[in-house]
Parts: sequence; structure tokens; C-alpha cells
Amino acid sequence: MQLSIMIGDRINRIEAKLKVTGTAKYAVEYPLEDIAYGVLVTSTIASGIIKKISVDKAKASAGVFSILSCFDRPEVPGYSKPIDPNKARYYGREYRLFADNRIAHYNQPVALVIADTLERAKYAAGLVKVEYEKLPHETSLLSNLGRSIIPHRSSNSLKGKPTALEGSAVQIEQEYHTPVQVHNSMEPHAATAWWESPNQLHIFNKTQFVQSTVAAFAEYFNLKKENIIVNSPFVGGAFGSASRVWPHEMAAVMAALKVGRPVRVALNRDQVFNMVGYRPQAVQRIKIGADSGGKFVGIKHEAWGSTSSYEEFVERITDPTKSMYDCQNVQTAYQLVPLDVSTPTHARGPGETTGSFALESAVDELAYQLGMDPIQLRIKNFASVDPDNGLPWTSNHLKACYEKGALLFGWDKREPEPYTMKSGEYLLGMGMSAGIYKATRDAATASAQLNSDGTYTVKTSVADTGPGSATVFTQIAADTLGVDISAVRFLWGNSTFPPAPGQFGSHTTASVGSAVYEVCIELKNKILDLTRSGNKPKELVVTKESAAAEGDKKYSGKSFCANFVEVLVHPLTGTVKIKRVVSVVDCGKVMNHKTAESQVLGSIVWGIGISLMEEGITDHRTGAYVNNNLADYHVPVNADMPDIKVHFIDKEDKILDPIGAKGLGEIGLIGFTAAVANAVYHATGKRIRNLPITPDKMI
Repeated sequence: MQLSIMIGDRINRIEAKLKVTGTAKYAVEYPLEDIAYGVLVTSTIASGIIKKISVDKAKASAGVFSILSCFDRPEVPGYSKPIDPNKARYYGREYRLFADNRIAHYNQPVALVIADTLERAKYAAGLVKVEYEKLPHETSLLSNLGRSIIPHRSSNSLKGKPTALEGSAVQIEQEYHTPVQVHNSMEPHAATAWWESPNQLHIFNKTQFVQSTVAAFAEYFNLKKENIIVNSPFVGGAFGSASRVWPHEMAAVMAALKVGRPVRVALNRDQVFNMVGYRPQAVQRIKIGADSGGKFVGIKHEAWGSTSSYEEFVERITDPTKSMYDCQNVQTAYQLVPLDVSTPTHARGPGETTGSFALESAVDELAYQLGMDPIQLRIKNFASVDPDNGLPWTSNHLKACYEKGALLFGWDKREPEPYTMKSGEYLLGMGMSAGIYKATRDAATASAQLNSDGTYTVKTSVADTGPGSATVFTQIAADTLGVDISAVRFLWGNSTFPPAPGQFGSHTTASVGSAVYEVCIELKNKILDLTRSGNKPKELVVTKESAAAEGDKKYSGKSFCANFVEVLVHPLTGTVKIKRVVSVVDCGKVMNHKTAESQVLGSIVWGIGISLMEEGITDHRTGAYVNNNLADYHVPVNADMPDIKVHFIDKEDKILDPIGAKGLGEIGLIGFTAAVANAVYHATGKRIRNLPITPDKMI
């Protein structure tokens, strides 16, 4: 029988109608009886001690139930347990809401006002007064590079001889800067919590990993994991910002315990800037040496990243340098600068997005010194195995990305010399870059059920933060079972469903998709066995765990891309307009070309923002962001969008997983900012090494 839907087909999202009609419910939209609202009061200093919190006026305000702070909060048993930094997700002292009176960063929560309406809670929050003992603070990365530390979970590496590049025929050595960038997804971070009993907790929250939320609150409140239900079927964007538990979730749980009713806590937009992570600021120094023919002799990559004073957040900034190019002598070093700021977190393409800007800009600079075409220089140094560990790739079609991208883009029409091409009154530039990002497969579990009406239900607790994962998994199930997609119902985002990894790190499709595939194979075989024995199955349930990739020790899994960008630069005003983009991606077998293309389009949109607009600006006198809103924190809009072509190599990788997929969510962003900067240089002859590329840097 020919199926109406097959893997790879461009089908619409299964939840699309729910979202566009407003039927899909997010963390603050579930109707609950007797619900209360919590509003956080936050600090106005970056470092110090809370001496006193005056709450009498706020408590007397209409509708107020209670006010929580470090001086008045429910007991949290987990707070009395010492933190083992080696077991914590980030090394250091995890921030614990209202655990003590210390202030570690500006806008830190210091109190929670709980009232019967949101408006009354906000009004009463404005009546809370806090007295501080203010202490000196440091929030500037550039001013504190001298007190950097080597992280406890260091990824520093040395391969070959560190001095090998010193005698190379051609060298490039430059410094590159990237600012703080904030996720700013459409849905602000929020949670709704209630206790059915002293031992049973329910949470509706915005999360990329429901099982992680369960584990955190089981630890905090000495609960059995099976007595905690976390529900997060719809997430209005996250990009890494919802990959751990944040203060507002604990605030909702604490408040619900205090007032004995459901409590809803949602962050204001300005609070999102400080409380739920961000891409940290970084400084990078790269030195590359090559022989006269362009073969790399040595690479040295040093990086400094900002982190909080209480936790070490470590990124993979130097990872692209370790694996991207064939080079026998590579030295990488990554240090952290602890500051009086909140802890950063993963942002789309975490680490690699930042690191690839420096690496791919430096490679472009080297190409000009050598007088080589940037593509040919990259091909010259193509790595046939992973240089970092010597392992063969599970698959690598990067050369095909270069070839197809150059053809689609018209790279042959590019004049090699900068500052020679024009389009009307504008300078025209063409630039390109390469990208590399890890492709892994983690353990995941799914269940598949044959229903009495002949339909199927597939369940797993994985989140779907917007990339279309639920659609892809429905598609995989239908294709594997040999039925039309209308016969499959996929359920997700609930901690009572079979456990799955978080949706981040570009491993969701490979991990959960493999679990869906394998459980559907098993269910299909059981149905066939029953049928052959003369029985007619009415209902049948199978649950199966799909193991992590066994080939991780034998192979290196990576996704690859090539980005091509054309820009127009106004010679008088310095404004940069991106005119065209071609992105070619090697992400294994494409499960759904429509959702996959949307993922890359989204990466390009964010890449445009990072390249030309995004920058979290801190007033170092206070430690506060001065552009903590979407009016002053600039992001791309429709008018900024260029013509974009996305192409997939679409060759399966059966070493990594049985469905042939590799990671896609991050790879489209890796290297893109360098392609923009390289195009700007080609247009103007001016090299910008400090993002974002704003007119003041061009003139």
C-alpha cells in the first residue's frame, strides 16, 4: 500500500491549528479554581546584603495573601543539603531562591507578593521596600580579564607542538569580541504550581526538559519523582533558556505551598534579561599559521567568557577549532571571568556560535593574505577524520555543502578583491563560512499503543519548543507502522509519559526519533505475530527504550553547513543590508523538509540579529541592563529579511541512528555571523571583529 505520508514529506505541523486558533495552552493559560498570582520584587543593586524588607503596606493592600522572602518562606528540605559542585549541572553554588540575604546580581528576586489577581499583586509589589548594605561589584568582562580562572570542567587541549605555527610562511593573529545576547522568546518564562497533598506536586511550566524539572523538585522537597507531575506540551520559544529550573518556578512552588492554592508566576520582560540566562560575552584571540600553499601548520585559539560569581557556566567556544580543519598542531584554552551577574546559559548553538565567529573570520582573513579563494582554502584543509580524536566521521558531506552552496549562490561571479563590487549606490560584498556542530544520540523511551478503533497512540515525555518535533515523530511513527498519519496520535511534554532527554543540543530527533521508530517496529511485529496465530488484537501497548549511540567511541558525529551571504553597505551611512543568503546543510536524512527548512530559516533570522543588531548593554555603575526591553534591544523584523535559499544534502547517517538523522536545530547558526562579517569586508575592505556590526563601527 502506498502511504499518503512518508518520512521527508513537507507536511504541516500537527499542532498548527491549536496554536493559530489560541487553543494551545501555555504555562499561564490553564484554568484552575482559586488561583493566586505571584509577582517578584527584584534587587536594585548588583552586590550586597539585604538588611530589611518592609512589607506592612504591601500586606495591607487589597487581595494580598502573603509575601515571601528570605525572612519568611516555607521550609525547603533540599536547601539544607550541601551542594556537590561536581554533581551539579554547573560547577559552583547553585542559586537558591530566598535561601539567604545575599545579593549576587542586579534584578535578583528578593520577595514574592501573592494576591488574588495579577493587578493587585503588581500593585502590592510596588509597595515593598528593601534596605541593602551595598558592596562593590564588577560587571565588566573587559575590565576583569586579568582575574580570569580556568574552569573546573576545563576543555583546554593541546595537540602537537604549540610553537609549530611560529615558523609558518603566512600567519594571521587577531582578537574578536561578542557581546551578551538574550534569548527573548515570545513566551516569557512562567510557571503554575499547586500541591494536591503534602507529597503531590503539579507544575505547568515553560521547560525544554520536563524530567529535569521533576528531578529538581524531588530533590528540593524530598518527594518521590512519581509524585511530581510536570506538564509542558506547548512552549513559546526557548532556544536554551528553558533548559534548567529558574527562580520563578521555585517561587510558584513555594507560594503554592504557603497559601494552599494554585499560584501562577510569570516574569516581566525586563526580568527575563537577568533571571533565565543569556549568551555570555566573550573575547577570543586566534592565531593561524599556514604554508605558502595554504595548508594549516598550527592554530592557537584562546577564549575568555563571562560567568556569574557563584557558578561556572562553560561553553564549547573552542570546539569548532578542534574539529573543523585538518591541522596537526592545535592549542585551545578557555577561561572564565566571574562577575556580579546572573549565570549565563545555553543559547542556540551554545559556544559554537560564538567560537565559529572568530574561527571563520580568521580563516577568511588568512585567505586574503594567501591570495586564495576562501572556499579553496577550506577544502585544502578539509578533515577526512575528526582531528580532535582521530575517529572517522559517522558521515561528512561538507565538501558537497561547499559545492552546492557555491553553485546556488553564484560564487563564481564574485570579484576576489574587496571594495570592487557595487549595486547602484551601495557597495556589494560576498562572504562565506563553514559550520560544525555535534551530532549525538542519547537514550530515550517511547510507548506505542494499538487502540480498539485501529488507530495508534505514541507517547514520550520529550518537549516540543517549536521546531515541529511532534510532527516529525508522528511522521516517523506513521511511516514505520505503515499507516496514514491520520491514524497516529502523538502525545508529548508530560513527565508521566516515558522518559526522554531534553530538547536541546540538536539530539532530539536522533534520540527520541529512534525510540519512536524502534517501539513502532516492536509493536508492528507483535501485531503481526498475533495475526499469524489467528488472534485479532484489539488493544496492545509496547514500551521500549532506545539506547544511546554505541558508535560514540568508534566514530565522531557532527553536522555541517556552508553559509553564503551577500550584503549591501551604504558608503556614507555605514548601514548594512543583507540581500541574499544561501545555506546548505548536512544534517543526515531530513525527516520533514518543511519543518527542517523552517529550522534553518530561524537560525538565519537569529544570525542576522547577532551579526547586525543584538547586544545586551550593561550600565556598569549599577550592574543593570539599559536596554532590557524589546524596544531598545534590537532584533530583526520582516523588513530586515533577505532572499533566503536553504538546501539539504539529505544523505542518511545510519551509523548514528536507525532513522539516519543528524542534528539540525543549531547547525544553521554556526558560522553564519562570520559569513556576514566576511561579506562586509569584501564590500568595504574594512574588517569588523566586534559584533554587532553597527554603522558606528563602519564609518
